[in-house]
Amino acid sequence: MEVDLEPKVLDTSSMTEKGYEEFGCSHYRRRCKIRAPCCDEIFDCRHCHNDAKNSIEIDPFDRHEVPRHDIKRVICSLCDREQDVQQHCINCGVCMGKYFCSKCNFFDNDVSKKQYHCDGCGICRIGGAENFFHCDKCGCCYSMMMKNSHNCVEKAMHHNCAVCFEFLFDTTKEITVLPCGHTIHLECVREMERHSQYSCPVCSKSFCDMTQVWERLDRDVCVE
Repeated sequence: MEVDLEPKVLDTSSMTEKGYEEFGCSHYRRRCKIRAPCCDEIFDCRHCHNDAKNSIEIDPFDRHEVPRHDIKRVICSLCDREQDVQQHCINCGVCMGKYFCSKCNFFDNDVSKKQYHCDGCGICRIGGAENFFHCDKCGCCYSMMMKNSHNCVEKAMHHNCAVCFEFLFDTTKEITVLPCGHTIHLECVREMERHSQYSCPVCSKSFCDMTQVWERLDRDVCVE
């Protein structure tokens, strides 16, 4: 931990004029940036890094992602002081994120998301710890409403979405669990429904009540 013998006193009288609440990126509202340990470059957050380093303009051999747990240095957005990962700036004293997880090196000023750290998942989740439970077999957190009814699928979210192929475990998009136990992005399910696709893309089991559909098909067959 670095120690600043003469820290600056933060003037909080005109935070609005200084854009105090405007720092951050499209992913998180926070008052610090990160130095990526993999390429030694500065980004607003690890998602910004990953988006930039995995773009089509980047040589495939240079594409990479930053491991969240390897981040060691942050830069205060107010005073530009680079320092070890910590919640309050050692120079100006500003809180760099109302929610701070020292295990994930994660900051977010929008606590309305109800962030919490799950030791089972090894990462931070949103939605409130009281509303979720960790299933050891599935290897992920599920809503408490599913605690006694979900179908366990080993490492259910440790794979890519069967529709868009984005890795599900640490996706920032909303996911849903199908009755068969397989997980998929909620928006991907809605897109399937818009195209009249009502079966799990992994196991082909229907994920909604198809009774009326089968009855209609039976009637059509009888008419023919």
